[in-house]
Amino acid sequence: MGEFFAAALAFPTVLLTVLLVAVVVFWLLAAFGVDLDGGVELAYGLGGVPGSVVFSLLVPIAWFACLAGATLVDGYDWAVLLGSLVVGFLTARLAVIPLRRLYPVLPDASRHDFVGRVCVIRTGTVTATFGQAEVTAADGSSAIVQVRQAGADDLRAGTTALIFDYDQDGEFFWVAPIPTYPLGEH
Repeated sequence: MGEFFAAALAFPTVLLTVLLVAVVVFWLLAAFGVDLDGGVELAYGLGGVPGSVVFSLLVPIAWFACLAGATLVDGYDWAVLLGSLVVGFLTARLAVIPLRRLYPVLPDASRHDFVGRVCVIRTGTVTATFGQAEVTAADGSSAIVQVRQAGADDLRAGTTALIFDYDQDGEFFWVAPIPTYPLGEH
């Protein structure tokens, strides 16, 4: 056991041992609910999967390769370190390929996502030049948006309307009233 710790704490393995400890601490904190993943985007074939997952693959593999290499080869510390990093990188890159299916890329939210949704008017009136409404997105969040109407319908605070178009230049939504009928009339 003493030889294991001596090899793990000797150069070049000690550099990766520090990173391995960081990975273990990260996952311990994550297990207790601490959110530390900052959404790091990786390149060189490692993208499409959270950075924490990639580093959790790369570091232990590189650490093990470095530990084995330093034990088997004596006197080529930098070559062992570089070789272990290459082994860790290539292995992580191969492991990321099937994992990408678990992390699908979702399209960015767009203002056009509100078109076709029902909104609730929040201003006293809606005209061709003034008005605001509250709309709820598909994810449950709500937003106050600028709305306009082409006609002269009675759109006042609390009434519901349908968003039927988005004006890109004016950055507002076109709305139309939703006809409501008392129960039993049609």
